[in-house]
Amino acid sequence: MVYKEHTMKINFIKLTEPTTEYMEALNRWENDPALIPLIRVCQNEEDLKERAQNTLESLKQRLEHDHTWSIHLDGRLIGEMGYQVDPGHLYKKEPGTVWIGITIGEEIGRGKGIGFLALQHLEEQIESQGFKRIELGVFEFNTNAIKLYQKLGYREIARIKDFTYWNGKMWQDIRMEKHV
Repeated sequence: MVYKEHTMKINFIKLTEPTTEYMEALNRWENDPALIPLIRVCQNEEDLKERAQNTLESLKQRLEHDHTWSIHLDGRLIGEMGYQVDPGHLYKKEPGTVWIGITIGEEIGRGKGIGFLALQHLEEQIESQGFKRIELGVFEFNTNAIKLYQKLGYREIARIKDFTYWNGKMWQDIRMEKHV
């Protein structure tokens, strides 16, 4: 899928096989001190300092149960998004629910409406597969993401206290849902 928004060319490419470019980008994002608090559950300061290392093999295994798209801006890989069907960490255990996630890993892709377009595309893919309910979790300090989800029609269904550590304290995970 290609979107032209003003002068930006935005592509979403379904991943079937991980590439070295994708693996290197994911490792960069998952180890970026500015992104770690937004994308990883941490229990303490040490968890924030821990580094992750994906391999092509671990990403192949991930793609066996995750439906994933890479996000490109003007030909450059800037993020990823995807969903899982009925994962164990759902708040509401309704069969046929998908859990979504998105990371705009490159700063050049943030604040331009790309996340909005990406999530709209992801919702279209989910709906085309016959799924009716989407659930997600967002840390309470991630106010930009919360506003984005609300703008797209997601509503809060629960808060899980003391879920993740950041900036010297524990924070809640806000669970949100949308019916498509």
